[in-house]
Amino acid sequence: MNAKLWIAIGCMVAARMGSGYEWKLTKYATISNDLLTVSVPKEAAREGGAARTMIDLRPFCGKMLRGEILCQGTDISRPRQSWNGLKFMLHFTDRKSGEQVWPNTGSRVGSFPKQKIQVTCNLLEMNAQTAELTLGLQDSSGTVVFDLSTLRFADRDSFFPRTNQNYTVTYPPRVAKLPQLRGVMLPGGPCREDDFKTLRAWGATLARYQMIRNWGAVNTDQDLAEYNRWLDGKLAHLEQVLVWAKEYGIRIVVDLHVPPGGRNAEHDMNMFYNRKFADAFVACWRKIATRFKGRPEIFGFDLINEPMQSDAAPFDYWNLQRMAAEAVREIDPDTPIILESNEWDSAKAYSYLSPLAMDNVIYQVHMYVPGAYTHQGVGCAKRSDFKPCRYPDPGKNWDISYLRKVMEPVRAFQQRHKARIYVGEFSAIAWAEGAENYIRDCMTIFNEYGWDWSYHAFREWPGWSVEHEGEFHDSLRPSADNPRKRALLEGLRAGK
Repeated sequence: MNAKLWIAIGCMVAARMGSGYEWKLTKYATISNDLLTVSVPKEAAREGGAARTMIDLRPFCGKMLRGEILCQGTDISRPRQSWNGLKFMLHFTDRKSGEQVWPNTGSRVGSFPKQKIQVTCNLLEMNAQTAELTLGLQDSSGTVVFDLSTLRFADRDSFFPRTNQNYTVTYPPRVAKLPQLRGVMLPGGPCREDDFKTLRAWGATLARYQMIRNWGAVNTDQDLAEYNRWLDGKLAHLEQVLVWAKEYGIRIVVDLHVPPGGRNAEHDMNMFYNRKFADAFVACWRKIATRFKGRPEIFGFDLINEPMQSDAAPFDYWNLQRMAAEAVREIDPDTPIILESNEWDSAKAYSYLSPLAMDNVIYQVHMYVPGAYTHQGVGCAKRSDFKPCRYPDPGKNWDISYLRKVMEPVRAFQQRHKARIYVGEFSAIAWAEGAENYIRDCMTIFNEYGWDWSYHAFREWPGWSVEHEGEFHDSLRPSADNPRKRALLEGLRAGK
């Protein structure tokens, strides 16, 4: 293939064609016979290395985009920020909202054999014409080889067929007549009675009990006997939690936060691809429903936290939740079931979420948009490793109108299917400038739409806690009063 040159820009050098794309290469990247090699020495890890080209997104507007490529890695170092390292990343601006988007492949460190990696993006609610594609290493050393002849982009709408589009959800009177519930996410570890005393004093009427461990790790929870022993311990503690919940007038969401089989390197849940783990998931819910059926303190059974499926799967995120819901209904006809959307339970995934053909189902969404604001500095070792941003920000169009646009797919789903909506998580990190404004605007929207909600999180990691404040990880300290806490308390007490 004949070489074709780009004009060098900054540190970019002349690049060659690779399977029809024109590439700009940095210092540590080379292309030969459709193999892109990025080899970054340890002393140049911060500089990194990459190849970049432009991708036409117009064929995928209004669709689900999926890209894939074969690559292998050797001695890839761990980056300072969790979202850096190996890059198979798109970057574009949504012309509809003005939001910048950076979908990327799952992170990998160390060495791995030649394998398919992928990047996915939901363009159903976006308007973008072009994206910059980056392949390489960012803030990381090591060697990665990409086979450019295997680079593919296609729509993945067929992964998630729509069904039950005219279904209207109904609820029994005891659920339909419940007022809007407002509360928090409980600690990942053991809860105490004092937690419930505090929440009652704050005005909370709802708490999400998360059964969690190994958060962020890859391919965990695959020893099913050990997983079940761990789950049994969490369920035993739930018995005590329900006693306190009843005493202090707080309803509980039972949240299976970590699935059997864990997540793979792309963050997808392994149970979507492996029958052993899929069967174990359904069995978990048979166990939970049998033990806790008909308990009025339980607001709902939250089937799985933040499902993620980026590829075609024999047990997809929707059908596997349907199977678990049907198993629960065989045992417990009364307790509401809570179903979550794909893409980490995002609002944008509601653009293709189908309702179950089942009544008394509550639909959950999580709200951390814009992530560049809510999660700024999370995963960074030093303050200098991230660029602080604020809310509201007129320059970025970040305000309550923007948040409403983000939530539009959920609102449309609610209105079309008459569904009860529950915001299981929303938050902004403690040191984010204007976090109290973000929290207050989110609650304003939820209250306007009548959505139940629980703030993330209560007495968990101090970075999310309204009982702490600070400028960064290393300066977080207990705080009896701060703007974020005042905003949350206003929202909780407004429901009284």
